[in-house]
Formats: sequence, C-alpha cells, structure tokens
Amino acid sequence: MYGVTLDGVDHLNDIVSSLSKLSKKPTTRIVFDKFLPATRYTNSCSRIHKVSYVMGCIADSYYMKEYTLQYYFDRLNDYVSTLGQKVDIWEIGNEINGEWVGDIDTGIMKISEGYSILKSQGKKTALTLYYNEDCRENPQNEMFFWVNSYLPDSLKNGLDYVLVSYYGDDCNNIQPNWQRVFDSLHVLFPNSMLGIGECGTTNRGLKESYMKRYYNMKVTTPGYIGGYFWWYFKKDCVPYTKPLWKTLNEILGGSKEDED
Repeated sequence: MYGVTLDGVDHLNDIVSSLSKLSKKPTTRIVFDKFLPATRYTNSCSRIHKVSYVMGCIADSYYMKEYTLQYYFDRLNDYVSTLGQKVDIWEIGNEINGEWVGDIDTGIMKISEGYSILKSQGKKTALTLYYNEDCRENPQNEMFFWVNSYLPDSLKNGLDYVLVSYYGDDCNNIQPNWQRVFDSLHVLFPNSMLGIGECGTTNRGLKESYMKRYYNMKVTTPGYIGGYFWWYFKKDCVPYTKPLWKTLNEILGGSKEDED
C-alpha cells in the first residue's frame, strides 16, 4: 500500500492529475472536514476513486472530542450511505490515543460502535494509533498501554487495518525501532494488516529525506503493508510539477519519462 493524505479537496483537477500520474496506484486518505455533510465529497470521492483507492477518515483526531456520540454515529451513517461505493477503507479513529482526543471512554464508545456499524455492512475498517513512547504527558495514553488497557477484544481481533501515525517533529526526532513496534502490534492485532498511517515533516529541508525514509522502509512483520500516508501530499506534491512529487514517483519506481 502506497498512501498519501489529502486534508482538503480543493484544486481537484490538479489533485486527480497528481494521483493518476504516479507510477503505482496510490491509496488516498481523505480527511473529511468537520461538520460537513457527505454530499460535499460526492464529486471529489468519485473522481479520486477512478485513479486511486480511497480511505475515508471520519474524524480528524483534533476534532474528535467536538463530536457528541450521536453526532459521530449520524455522521458515520451519512458518509457510508452517501459514499459507500467510492470509499474502500473506513478509518474509524485517527491518532485515537492522542492526549488531545478527549475522554478515553467516550472515544472508545465512538470507535466501537462505528466499527460495529461498518462491519454489519461488510465494510473494511482501519484504526490509526499515535506512536508516543517518549513524547507523551499522560502514561495512560502511551500507545501499547492504551491498546492493552482500553481497546475491546472485538476490535483487536476484527480490524482490517491498524496504522501508526508518527511525526518526528512531535517526538524530538526520535527514530523508533519500527520492526520491534510492528512485531509487537502483530501480537495484539493478529488478523490486521499493519502500516504507517501518517508521516511527514514541516521542515522543508528534511521533507525529501523523510519521504525517502518512510516509503523505502523495510519491515518484515507478517501483515505489514506499508502505508506511509504523507500528510502534506497536497502541499508538497500538487500539482505534479513540484519536486517532491518527482521524488515520490521515483521512490515508487517511476522514471522521469513518467512525468510527461
């Protein structure tokens, strides 16, 4: 899986062109904006789905606590009923163990019911965790402690994808031992595909090296599928004439001729 993230779908023609010209078919993670109805994404999802797989993020982690339980369920049902044929994977929670997400019990109720709704309709589900071993304030939010303490067994055994968000900018640029991390996650999620759910940097001088580091990552854990949903794809790689688009395309096996 070769992922990219869209935090907005304006300039849609350029987005579709950038996605379609990549040398491998990407999986585009669309972060649905807060409090917007699903109909606002009908056209964009339809067009993007023609050139890419689509993963729909129901709620960005920074807005999760603003949604009541009822609103979250209503929103999920609205998006699934409207965009169900144009979204391949549904992300029920993003960076769900982050300390900014809000009350843990409420967050668990949201993703548990969301998981049940989606699985009852035969949809693929994903959950993104936040890797924070050395950059958390509250011990209960540490990724492995949070999973072991709060996540229901039904999700541990049933999620189709479990992804890990990590920004070195947030964690003093510590480089985790990803082989060890994913080996440990495989024990907790034996039936799930595993990968990197968000990555990137705001440091312009490091973007190319970060992109190469993640998309070339070698992990041998069973079920590891890659991911690397570069958060800044729209900013860095749209339109496709930007240098970082060329970097990404070359990583994916493309040549300079592919840019024409």
